[in-house]
Amino acid sequence: MTAGPLPIAVIHLDESCLGNGKPGDNPGGAGALVEVRMRTGVERRDLYLHAPATTNNRMALSGAIATLQLLGQKGKRLRLLMVSDSEYLVRGVREWLPGWIARNWTRKGGAIENLELWRSLWKSLALHDAQLTWVRGHAGHPKNEYANDLAVRAATAQETSPGLVASSFTQWLALRQQRGAFPGYNADAAFDAVAARVASGRPLAHAEEA
Repeated sequence: MTAGPLPIAVIHLDESCLGNGKPGDNPGGAGALVEVRMRTGVERRDLYLHAPATTNNRMALSGAIATLQLLGQKGKRLRLLMVSDSEYLVRGVREWLPGWIARNWTRKGGAIENLELWRSLWKSLALHDAQLTWVRGHAGHPKNEYANDLAVRAATAQETSPGLVASSFTQWLALRQQRGAFPGYNADAAFDAVAARVASGRPLAHAEEA
């Protein structure tokens, strides 16, 4: 019996580190908005996590790993697109990882920073048919802005969600549109447009409007 096509998910990721790069322990957070179309409409879930002492780069990796692993529980495999404003994460997966692995997890310029997280991310990516693309942060992309809010809240309150939880994105978007932001933006139509591109099998470029 032939298996049907994999369900498609679109994930918007962001990360935060309060005081990134400054001396001392800098608290951080990561946020993810997960979207999947069901028979009843587009279903959305949130994920957020925190760390008491971290960096932006570590939180970008941690957020991606946690999302991939949660979505892959019980062997569930998805065709997914991860959209992030972290060049470190997106370039790492698209450009650096293949070379590191070919050289047995080494690189020409010295030790690989955050090696344990990169190893975990590589294993987590194998759970799905996944690709990543980059979106410019703080540039008016509603779903990126929402993921950023999740990440900042997690960093500030030092809170982690109990897995994937019901999303507040719809209410968040409605409130901001009432205030004049994102005029005419249709979140479901935007999801469908991106999902159609993923379903087509055409690899997305490093940076695309998603």
